[in-house]
Amino acid sequence: MSGRADSPYDSPEGSFASVVELLRARAEGSPDRVAYTFLSEGGADARLTFAGLDARARAIGAELQKAGGQGRRALLLFPPGLEFVTAFLGCLYAGAVAVPAYPPHKKRGLHRLSSIAADAEPALVLTTSALSPAIQAWAAQTSRGEEMRLLTTDLVPEGEARNWRDPRVGPEALAFLQYTSGSTGSPKGVMVSHGNIVSNEEMIRRAFDQSESSVIVSWLPLYHDMGLIGGVLQPLYVGASCVLMSPVTFLQRPRRWLEVISEYRATTSGGPNFAYDLCVRKIPAAEREGLDLSSWRVAFNGAEPVRAETLERFARAFGPQGFRARAFYPCYGLAEATLFVTGGEVEAEPHVESVSSAALQEGRAHDSDEGGRKALVGCGGPRPGERVLVVDPEARRPCAPGRVGEIWVAGASVARGYWNRPEETARVFGARLSAEAESPGDGDSYLRTGDLGYLRDGQLFVTGRLKDLIVVRGRNLYPQDIEYTVESRHPSLRPGCGAAFSVTVGDEERVVVVQEVDRRLEGAEADAVVVDIFGAVAQEHELSVHDVVLIRAGSIPKTSSGKIQRHACREGYLAGSLDAVTRRAPGPPETAEGAAEGAAVAAAGEAVLRREDLIALDAVGRRASVEDFLKGEAARVLRLPRTRLDARQPLVSLGMDSLAAVELKHAVEERLGVSISLSALLDEAGVAEVADEILRELEQAAAAPRSPLTSAGPQAESP
Repeated sequence: MSGRADSPYDSPEGSFASVVELLRARAEGSPDRVAYTFLSEGGADARLTFAGLDARARAIGAELQKAGGQGRRALLLFPPGLEFVTAFLGCLYAGAVAVPAYPPHKKRGLHRLSSIAADAEPALVLTTSALSPAIQAWAAQTSRGEEMRLLTTDLVPEGEARNWRDPRVGPEALAFLQYTSGSTGSPKGVMVSHGNIVSNEEMIRRAFDQSESSVIVSWLPLYHDMGLIGGVLQPLYVGASCVLMSPVTFLQRPRRWLEVISEYRATTSGGPNFAYDLCVRKIPAAEREGLDLSSWRVAFNGAEPVRAETLERFARAFGPQGFRARAFYPCYGLAEATLFVTGGEVEAEPHVESVSSAALQEGRAHDSDEGGRKALVGCGGPRPGERVLVVDPEARRPCAPGRVGEIWVAGASVARGYWNRPEETARVFGARLSAEAESPGDGDSYLRTGDLGYLRDGQLFVTGRLKDLIVVRGRNLYPQDIEYTVESRHPSLRPGCGAAFSVTVGDEERVVVVQEVDRRLEGAEADAVVVDIFGAVAQEHELSVHDVVLIRAGSIPKTSSGKIQRHACREGYLAGSLDAVTRRAPGPPETAEGAAEGAAVAAAGEAVLRREDLIALDAVGRRASVEDFLKGEAARVLRLPRTRLDARQPLVSLGMDSLAAVELKHAVEERLGVSISLSALLDEAGVAEVADEILRELEQAAAAPRSPLTSAGPQAESP
């Protein structure tokens, strides 16, 4: 691969004891090869060669070693970009344990981040000089603020690399903690070793047929398993070129993702269902012209059950641009197994089965018309050296082909457990088959994934979740986190008596909250509490709730031991049998009311809201027109009747999440040529405050008129 006969890359499997050894060899064998390119919106692109990456990792590693970081945890708080990559690898070069997390932003995500810090007990916090003031302000409010030393990695001098000492870490050494939940009470950090990483990267290399000639494009968040293991470390493992971009850049303009694939002749890229659906929805046929997707060999789809309809729509929409349906690569994985678990063969048509919906609910995947039909997409099979079973979770026996059970996994990629949670580690990572079900010599312990599925003809089909994990737009959300946020909003909301779950609305998963209330809460007060719940969940979890139902005390389904039965609650919700006090659900855009209102807003916008016309209006008329436009666009992206919007009410209290904020920001910029703050939309701003921001720029334009075409355009921001 590197052209040297003695290169370890001629046979990657088992060649490296650690990621440190891997990058050192890469820097020696291909020093001038560009490893990563980060595409910034409206600015210069940043690049790092393998030699440059090694030098920065050594410099940061040396600084961490000097600060006593070896063997200790280091919290990584970075915006999307190459500073995260160098900081992560710098931690590993120091022999420290990296803890990637999303940086704090005013009120959003503070509970999650503080709970991660409390659990991981980091000695150091790594960030950029630009984010340093915000990180310091957050740290001062935490119980561990005085125990965490702040290091701004972009200020570490290059010469520090000379002082680096090889930590000599081996396969068993802990590399990083991947936090899969941010509950204020019980975050879970998956302990991933260097050996786990090397094993999983080799699995991905073989499954995706990757080599140093591959070109990988990723917009996935770098602090999540798919973005980190698949988007950052896989290209390092195989020596491929990697092009990174911000998730907000993709959300704001999905076409940019496909443009980058086209321009760089990418061979590998992907994401969850919603990424492909967003492209189909947001890139009309006329804007697909000029794209060339013929180089795309591996369009992976993972992180949630893969939908056959998503694959069909995308292939149909972008077939004229050279996209081939056989490029789709459905796969299955989870953080507890580092990332990748199963996948098929590259450039093979996705395997789709049509089974009876009624039989599937009973745990049988039968080909009949009983109770309707459901299309399921196969996620391939296990790779060499790995075992994947479907097990009856009660009897602990493998299920027959076509029988639904819990997915169990064993192999070198399975992580070491949960940080500081020995009992849960033993339960989840130490599962064993019943003695009579074990084969001779089979003493393996298995990871219980909590996911349901079945095996047939070498294909794994994922059908649902034994655990109550919610997956929305590729994000894993734990219902107890949402329930905790909800129950703390008002004294009449009964603690431990709420349920959060997902339902399918159109083609996407949406979240519903059901919560018991004391009998004294009713009428206007109940309505106000529901509105507050929408805002609290949006602000804390960046999630737009589809529906909130308040029910009478004592009516939520529970087990005999007092545990909430979320599945039974979901069934009651769908059947309309809950004992509701009040409810409030956004009207979906496909309703007659929503369609008519959307058409009216669009027509009014075309007729009135042009930048030059607004500038010509007096101050009163300008404000009225801008607020009217914003109300219409906000109602559209939030799926709310326009009458429910108050100009002074924070948009997050109405369910504004990152994707909705990006849509609203894009609509304003496209129509008015005015760039508005994404962070304001996700904090406390309402229509009136956003209008103020637009009007200030328009007033400047009125004093010195300019064409919208000369606008700097949208800037990428952290959502």
